[in-house]
Amino acid sequence: MLSYDEILAHLTEPSGDRLERLRRRADALRRERVGDVVYLRGLIELSNHCRRNCLYCGVRAGRRGIARYRMTIDEVLQAASLAKRFGYGTVVLQAGEDAGLSDETIAEIIAAIKQKFSLIVTLSLGERPDSAFLRWKEAGADRYLMRLETSNRRLFEAIHPSGGGDGGVAKTTDRVAMLGRLRQMGYQIGSGVMIGIPGQTTEDLARDLMLFSELRLDMVGSGPYLPHSDTPLGKAAEALALPQDDPRRAALLRQAGWRYPEADRQVVPSNEMAFAMIALTRLLLPGANIPSTTAIATLDGQHGRAMGLRSGANVVMPNLTPTKYRALYEIYPNKAATLETPDQTHAAAIRQIRDAGLIPESDRA
Repeated sequence: MLSYDEILAHLTEPSGDRLERLRRRADALRRERVGDVVYLRGLIELSNHCRRNCLYCGVRAGRRGIARYRMTIDEVLQAASLAKRFGYGTVVLQAGEDAGLSDETIAEIIAAIKQKFSLIVTLSLGERPDSAFLRWKEAGADRYLMRLETSNRRLFEAIHPSGGGDGGVAKTTDRVAMLGRLRQMGYQIGSGVMIGIPGQTTEDLARDLMLFSELRLDMVGSGPYLPHSDTPLGKAAEALALPQDDPRRAALLRQAGWRYPEADRQVVPSNEMAFAMIALTRLLLPGANIPSTTAIATLDGQHGRAMGLRSGANVVMPNLTPTKYRALYEIYPNKAATLETPDQTHAAAIRQIRDAGLIPESDRA
């Protein structure tokens, strides 16, 4: 078991020989504990409607000028059929917190996927009442992803504004407790954080990793924070990049509504830090399922995903969302595979897995 101080030391210098040694250690443990098969999980982005106003997200409720969509049940099932055809074992149903996707509609989709395709169903639909989680578990859902984004409570509240009817999130939100209740309901549970949020320190990330271990997460996905220029946090990131004595800096921060104290040791949202986080997660949770995320592939479309897999990851999530909707699910800009067809995305994922010297799940027949 790594100590907090050991974790912090690795995060303080995530580069060069030290990072390479860490990656090799995690890669060896990945091979020992979960093998060389990379699990393929088909991602279906059901809707870009959201009641929340998270400061970092491109589909936040307060963003104007974005075309909204909501997939029909038939469209979702057609996307799920691709997962079956491609040889995936799991589909991941993801959306903003969309009141238009009722508990009953989600339950109907889950039951149909289980009946027609016998796939594992993972849900990533944000915060919902326990009654919804129970309803979906009864319908056949297997796993739930509830991202923490950060375990630093003050930073969490800074990027998730409170409010009543404006789509904000109440400050009483406790995602750690929610993950505990999901496990009690029988779900496998997953979470993750953004790497490089303005105001985030290496100490924050070290505490995130310790919490992952404490929660005994079944799945952990962490990727670089990618600023969206049409969000308050994106505007704050631009301002924070200016020199301290630049007169525009304070005015731009006020305009963005960013009041969180600035960090002395600001984390850089890089793939190197992401690889260190993946490797440390593997060492803390040897049997967990850990994806090489889309954000990593967005920063380095040629080598990023394979590098993540050789840092201890064992999951890839190809996007099966219909191409006409992909660009609209713009949680951050220039997301990888936005203009591809599902077949092209599948082929790219298989190539990246093989480039890492690993075995795609669909090759195990």
